[in-house]
Amino acid sequence: MKSIYSNVKELQKTSVKDKINERLNELVKNRKTEDKVFSELCFCLTTANFQAKKCWELQNKYEKFYLSGTEEELKNILKSQGHRFWEQRAQRIVLARKNKKELFKKINEDNIRDWIVEKFKGIGMKEASHFLRNIGNFDYAIIDFHIIDLLVNEKIIERPKSITKKKYLEIENKLKTIANKLNMSLGELDFYLWFLETGTILK
Repeated sequence: MKSIYSNVKELQKTSVKDKINERLNELVKNRKTEDKVFSELCFCLTTANFQAKKCWELQNKYEKFYLSGTEEELKNILKSQGHRFWEQRAQRIVLARKNKKELFKKINEDNIRDWIVEKFKGIGMKEASHFLRNIGNFDYAIIDFHIIDLLVNEKIIERPKSITKKKYLEIENKLKTIANKLNMSLGELDFYLWFLETGTILK
């Protein structure tokens, strides 16, 4: 844990800190409208087993289709842009629209992550946490293979065979300890850990 702590502290002395703070401020604005909240959910629906950077480009370019495009239009867009699971993701975006209004009403509720996982097909703990971070709720950890690799290499955790909900929460608590020591939220910590692993700041 000392190594991660030291590395993050060093990054806080660089321009990375300003860039992360800027991104955090941008994300808070995403919760202002129903359409923007839903767009962020669609972004997270497309990220599983696909590059986050590419998904961000798709969202910026084709957001209006996430909001109101037909399933066929979405399939054609995702397929043309090289998405590996274009058919399945298009179906899930259209299906998710049924709960769009309810999602916006519930974003401030305490049990929102569990509700999202239960309500939206294709959204697990990681995707729900990512979505909530992207609309300015920084209380959850986004645990993907980059973060797992970092924690394993630092001997903070053993590599899990699978990520059940119980295991996810266990790892999240480990990250929460690190975040508390650094006096930052889990959402903010994720940006630093992601930068340590990839050298980039996405969303």
